[in-house]
Amino acid sequence: MEKEENQNSQSDNNDEIKENKDTDKTYKNKDLESEDKIKDLEDKLARAYAEIENQRRRFEKEKDEAFDYGGFSLARETLNLVDNLERSKFALENDEKLKNSETLKKTVEHLNVIQNDMISILKKNNIEQIKSINEKLDPNLHQAMMEIEDDAKEPGTIIQEIQKGYVMKDRLLRPSLVGVSKKKLEKDNNDNKKNQQNEEKQQEK
Repeated sequence: MEKEENQNSQSDNNDEIKENKDTDKTYKNKDLESEDKIKDLEDKLARAYAEIENQRRRFEKEKDEAFDYGGFSLARETLNLVDNLERSKFALENDEKLKNSETLKKTVEHLNVIQNDMISILKKNNIEQIKSINEKLDPNLHQAMMEIEDDAKEPGTIIQEIQKGYVMKDRLLRPSLVGVSKKKLEKDNNDNKKNQQNEEKQQEK
């Protein structure tokens, strides 16, 4: 009888130990799941923070650009007024009926005052003319419209400005339209070669 009781007691102990082990496993599994969830949440939080930081930087950059270049389109349109003023002066100065007249002198003086005021306003807003004449052609600032033969200048030197270019701070508003020099000798040599080739062909015939 006592033996049976001992066996039952031992069996109960074994069941209790097994139950405790199962409980420990359950707790361990739960702990592991909790750690995974925490890591997952930490990862999501880090990504969300990085995205917020990126958005903040983008917003700051856009705000700075809006402050620095907010009038970019208006500035570019304003250049047309400067161009038209320049064209008006040129047309008046080349009008045969008005040449050497007091009316022309006074009109040009007034136009010069207006033009200088406009250029001054542009400078105050960080808009500057691009230097062109006697400068080497810079594709970032100049656009070559023609080549002009000139042995006195290095090839690629700007010797004519068709339309003035402007920059706003470090940004190009519009390029200068220019004419650049090229050597006459190059053309002459090419013509001589062509003539020589034609003569040789005729002799062969």
